[in-house]
Amino acid sequence: SVRPPQEFFDFRRLSKPANFGEIQQRVGYNLGYFSANYITIVLGLSIYALITNFLLLFVTIFVLGGIYGINKLNGEDLVLPVGRFNTSQLYTGLLIVAVPLGFLASPISTMMWLIGSSGVTVGAHAALMEKPIETVFEEEV
Repeated sequence: SVRPPQEFFDFRRLSKPANFGEIQQRVGYNLGYFSANYITIVLGLSIYALITNFLLLFVTIFVLGGIYGINKLNGEDLVLPVGRFNTSQLYTGLLIVAVPLGFLASPISTMMWLIGSSGVTVGAHAALMEKPIETVFEEEV
């Protein structure tokens, strides 16, 4: 479940870890404890990446809309004034248009940015956020 913002952004629990072992403990605990919050952050960064890369957003909507439209035909031919097109031809046409546009939209660099920004954001929060004081006492018992 998503933890409340007051707990997720509790700046009193932010501190520099003493050593790498403490970083490992914090990251291990926080990735499990705040996992829903981290997924929300990654989804937000994904939406931001799509909004700022308009061509990638257009290609994504174009491909999904094309697949939806072709499936809506239920296997029947599309009849236009210029001719009849079966589903195989429609998928081929969609592929011919979408692949070059997809390369121009630079999805690989967008994914690399998303991986890097998510890793830094989530990793920094997980490494710097101390465990709740209750868990420290539970471990010692």
